Amino acid sequence: MHGMPHPEAHMTHRIGWLRAAVLGANDGIVSTASLVIGVSAADAGRSGVLVAGMAGLVAGAMSMAAGEYVSVSSQADTEAADLGRERGELAEDPDGEREELAGIYRERGLEADLAREVAAQLMAHDALGAHARDELGISETMIARPIQAALASAATFVSGAALPLIAAAVATDSTRVWVVAIMSLFFLAILGAVGARAGGAPPGRAALRVTFWGSLAMAVTALIGKAFGAIV
Repeated sequence: MHGMPHPEAHMTHRIGWLRAAVLGANDGIVSTASLVIGVSAADAGRSGVLVAGMAGLVAGAMSMAAGEYVSVSSQADTEAADLGRERGELAEDPDGEREELAGIYRERGLEADLAREVAAQLMAHDALGAHARDELGISETMIARPIQAALASAATFVSGAALPLIAAAVATDSTRVWVVAIMSLFFLAILGAVGARAGGAPPGRAALRVTFWGSLAMAVTALIGKAFGAIV
């Protein structure tokens, strides 16, 4: 049994889509609930509230998809440029690059001879991969994937935004603000806990964090809606 590897369940392979998915769902709930509460506080009727909510859902999903794609594409472009530069340096000065890699391993605690041997063997196997991982910090797990991030954000935004819209549709005019607020905070708490558990983090703190910021956003929009409703 001593020779058996110890299985470990790490979560870093989920970071790319998990971050975008949690962001999309959280933004979908908070922004749509806040919009619905703000419009409801301004004494709008059911149809006006639902039209505003649906418009916010569509616009928000498109915005999330575009924003994620553009931002993650910028990261991907930077990674590609760094890899291209590193590929050129490996072709021009492989010995210098080997010594540079060995220096990284020495800084991490390896003895000089062992560091050079490790650098030589890793570069013989995959020189660019070794430098990408240990010099640039780019790995297959963490690499930018723009399309994956855009689709995850848009899909989860729609899923999150649908929840306060459903609550708004079933509530009466007099109870809509409170029903949407309470149900949205409940959904946010679940989202925070599920997202944290999927990433291997404590769920309680994450649930508290998202409900706090969600409460603040809904309270501010309710006050604004009430103020503009009074003015109109």
